Amino acid sequence: MRVEDLEVTFDVGRGKKLHAVDGVSFHVDEGETLGLVGESGSGKSTTGMAVLRLTEPTAGRVHLGDTEVTGLRSRRMRPLRKRMQIVFQDPYSSLDPSMTIGQQLDEPLKVHTSLSKDERRARVDEALDTVKLSTRYTTRYPNEFSGGQRQRIAIARAMILDPELVVLDEPVSALDVSTQSQIVNLLLGIQEQARTSFLFIAHDLAVVRLVSDRTAVMYLGQLVETGPSARVYDAPAHPYTAALNSAIPIPDPDRQRTRDRIVLGGDQPSPLNPPSGCRFRTRCPFAMPVCAEEVPPQHPLEGGGYAACHLHTHGPELRGGSVLQLVEGGHLTTPLVSR
Repeated sequence: MRVEDLEVTFDVGRGKKLHAVDGVSFHVDEGETLGLVGESGSGKSTTGMAVLRLTEPTAGRVHLGDTEVTGLRSRRMRPLRKRMQIVFQDPYSSLDPSMTIGQQLDEPLKVHTSLSKDERRARVDEALDTVKLSTRYTTRYPNEFSGGQRQRIAIARAMILDPELVVLDEPVSALDVSTQSQIVNLLLGIQEQARTSFLFIAHDLAVVRLVSDRTAVMYLGQLVETGPSARVYDAPAHPYTAALNSAIPIPDPDRQRTRDRIVLGGDQPSPLNPPSGCRFRTRCPFAMPVCAEEVPPQHPLEGGGYAACHLHTHGPELRGGSVLQLVEGGHLTTPLVSR
């Protein structure tokens, strides 16, 4: 799947427009998981919905394989629906309370395949087995299951058509920690077997680090950093990424107390009136005058990916591209680092 210059704009009245997604480009290779992270309101979920045409893009292109998805009429979109699926955040509202689990898993097979009733029943049983649920559950209703079980059912429904791409929109954020671990391990196992591409949307960076091959970091409708997950988390090249990383809890209490943290000042600006130049500059501890004057270019990074930050062209030399050395070296322009 390839996304090019995606934009999603909403009219909010009185001639104002909200740019929820602004010029976003990325790709997800076969069998790969791309993690899309950022604060609430950054545009992550809107991006996922636009990729699937559940929200109409204002501009840009989305390609699924060799097929351009954007601009297709609904009649031509229907055959593509089986190739791309979604798992929503809330397992309590994503299932129809009036239908049995068997009916809900059977429905996409009836719509998108020509399988016989017996063949569909076998596929439903196989899907439940894949997510480690008993085939006896087909006659039960959603209210008879826990949140974790409901999310397993939602995953089974998404995977039953063998899609090429699955958008996972905060799939574990509504679950308790132990259930989160089970669902994450389940997804990893399913992907290894099916070679499906995942767009994993979350604000919990610890989870995204575990599941993703690459990570894209989003702020106020734009991508500010992309790259291999190991590099993004261990050597972040954008101050916003470094701040998000520093908020990830560390199990060791001694390390947690003594590590450097980047504490961001203020709130995320309104997408109705984003700052000029770099949109992150109003909260950035390394902001320079150029940040208010020019939109930062996408600076390519060793090992792949980029960081949209003026530090790489106007700031002190960054060995390996990581901004962490600025925290350690005391190059702050505002006192927003705490221990």
